[in-house]
Amino acid sequence: MTSSLDTRPSSLNFWAVIPAAGIGKRMGSEIPKQYLELNGRAIILHTLDRLLAHPSVSGAVVALSHHDGWWEHLDKGYDKPVQRVEGGVERCHSVLNALHELSRHADDEDWVLVHDAARPCLTQADLDNLMSSLSEDEVGGLLAVPVRDTMKRAEPDGRVIDTVEREHLWHALTPQMFRLGQLRHALEQALEAEQRVTDEASAMEYAGYQPLLVEGSASNIKITRAEDLALAEFYLQQQEAL
Repeated sequence: MTSSLDTRPSSLNFWAVIPAAGIGKRMGSEIPKQYLELNGRAIILHTLDRLLAHPSVSGAVVALSHHDGWWEHLDKGYDKPVQRVEGGVERCHSVLNALHELSRHADDEDWVLVHDAARPCLTQADLDNLMSSLSEDEVGGLLAVPVRDTMKRAEPDGRVIDTVEREHLWHALTPQMFRLGQLRHALEQALEAEQRVTDEASAMEYAGYQPLLVEGSASNIKITRAEDLALAEFYLQQQEAL
C-alpha cells in the first residue's frame, strides 16, 4: 500500500529513493524492466523489499513516469511509508523530484540512499556496511567494486585507442548515500549549470565534495539486458539459501 511519509522526525533518519521513470530500452520488453517478474515478484518490489527490510530505513520515495500504469496494480503492503512522485526526463530530474517531496517531511541532515530500481540483489550485509561506514562521514558515498578487467578506450567505430590503467578505478554501484540537503543542493546546482551528471556521486563531485567508495558485492548487478534476469535469479536464490 502506498502511503504518505511521516511528519518531520525528531531524530535523523535514513530514507530510500528509487528513480524508476525509465523504460529500459535495452531490455527489449513490452513493459518497463522494473516490472518484469523475477522469482514470482516484480523486480522493483524485490528492490524495495531489500531496502525497507533494514530496520534503520524509515520509508521510501519512488519516482515514476507520468504514464506509469503498472505501479498501482502491484501488491505492495509495506508497513513503512512508500510515496510515489512523478519522475523526470533523466535520472537526475527524477531523484531531485523525490528529494523535493522528501524535504517536505524529513530533515536536511537525514541520510538518503538512492538505489536503482533494477538492482534487486542488494544484500543486507552491503547495506549494513554502507550505512555504518558513512553514518558519521561529512560527505557520504556509494557502494562500488574495484575494476578487475583490462580497460580499453575506443573510437566511436570500436577501434581501440589505448589501454586504461585499471589501478584505482572502480565500478560505481548503488545505493549512493548522502545528506538530503547537500544532495538536493548539488543536483540543483548541476542542473542549473547544465552539467551532465549520471549519478548522485557525480553531482556531489561537481559541487566540490569527494564521496567515499565503500566496497560492495559484485552480485549487486543492475538488470539491463535479458540475460541479466537469469543471473539475478541465481543470485537471489543463493542469498535466500543462506
